[in-house]
Amino acid sequence: MAVRKIIEIDEEKCNGCGQCIINCAEGALEIIDGKAKLVADRYCDGLGACLGECPTGALEIIERPADEFDEESVEHRLNELKANEKVSDKMACGCPSTNIQTFAPATACQKANQPVSQSSDQSALSHWPVQIKLVPASAPFLKNADILIAADCTPVAYPNFHRDFLNGKVVLIGCPKFDDGQAYVEKFAEIFSKSSVKSVTVVVMEVPCCNGLPMMVKRGMELAGKTIPMDKVVISTRGDVLKKEALVA
Repeated sequence: MAVRKIIEIDEEKCNGCGQCIINCAEGALEIIDGKAKLVADRYCDGLGACLGECPTGALEIIERPADEFDEESVEHRLNELKANEKVSDKMACGCPSTNIQTFAPATACQKANQPVSQSSDQSALSHWPVQIKLVPASAPFLKNADILIAADCTPVAYPNFHRDFLNGKVVLIGCPKFDDGQAYVEKFAEIFSKSSVKSVTVVVMEVPCCNGLPMMVKRGMELAGKTIPMDKVVISTRGDVLKKEALVA
């Protein structure tokens, strides 16, 4: 163990947005219990590529006694992370509760025969599963799709989510704070590489921990070498649309 440069995280400042994880190529950081954590000293090269992505200034490079940076350990960890992502894809296909399903829109006759309680508001969901971690990048409903990537609090906060956002789109939902941000980036990159996605709409909450999701999507596009029209919509905690903006043209 020697004194060297290494990342330090101020947990009081950290809001768990996960933006730092995207730029940590060594996989040294994880979101654990809602906070960014250094998994092990040996994974951190001390170069600080993650610093510029922190919106709260929770990260800094310090000098302290630490295990030496170990490239072999980093390679092993990255392989493990990739293997875990592949397992998630297999679970999405093999688990009975997450088998791929595509739903056809209800016909006029079906709508007419529905109970009165269901006739006014129709679900716009066109497929299953919907969790980012569970949707295989090769899912047929992703082909040539307009994709809606939503933070999982948004359908609860926004009362007309199906009508205003989901209708006509393929939805992927997840939590950028508690899920693995790097795994999201890799999943998006794989989706954009395999499917001719026409457009992307990202819907997030106004809270800071949602800020990382659009960046994860953009990073996925960059890794896939794609430029896809992308809009960002911000929802308030009271269910109002605060902002709409185009991020990729």
